[in-house]
Amino acid sequence: MKNYFTILLLAIFGFTVFSCTDRNDTVAGDGDTYPMMKDITGSFNSSNNFTVSQGINIASTDVVLVYRQSGTDNGNAIWQQIPRTLFLNEGELDYDFDFTKSDVLIKAGGTIDFATQTPAFINSYLNNQRFRIVLVPASQGKNANVDYSDYQSVIRYYNIPDRN
Repeated sequence: MKNYFTILLLAIFGFTVFSCTDRNDTVAGDGDTYPMMKDITGSFNSSNNFTVSQGINIASTDVVLVYRQSGTDNGNAIWQQIPRTLFLNEGELDYDFDFTKSDVLIKAGGTIDFATQTPAFINSYLNNQRFRIVLVPASQGKNANVDYSDYQSVIRYYNIPDRN
């Protein structure tokens, strides 16, 4: 009888040890979102109401970030987060965006009359503008220690490969 009691005691102890762990197997995040990016190039003109549209599948649990390439430095793109207002000699130029679950709409506006601008202005600020749309999970964003206005910080934090 002592052998059965000892075996039973060891079995209960073993069950307790293996069933009571401090591991937390809860998966953080929303489970369906992963960081991704999409590049688009477009021109703003009166025929498209000074907008550039991009179809993209956006989950309700995504945060949408949009950056405009403002130039290059040693061959590397310089990205500025929008919305953004540029204070130019011609007036204020605003880049802004909105989105639905199926597209991102980027807009150019402000106090500048685009119809009266020089070709140099049009080529610098309206034609062939390059944007990068970055989707990141909202569940990580509220507690993330990342500066979303800094494109490099965002791609480092979310481990997104940069494509220059």
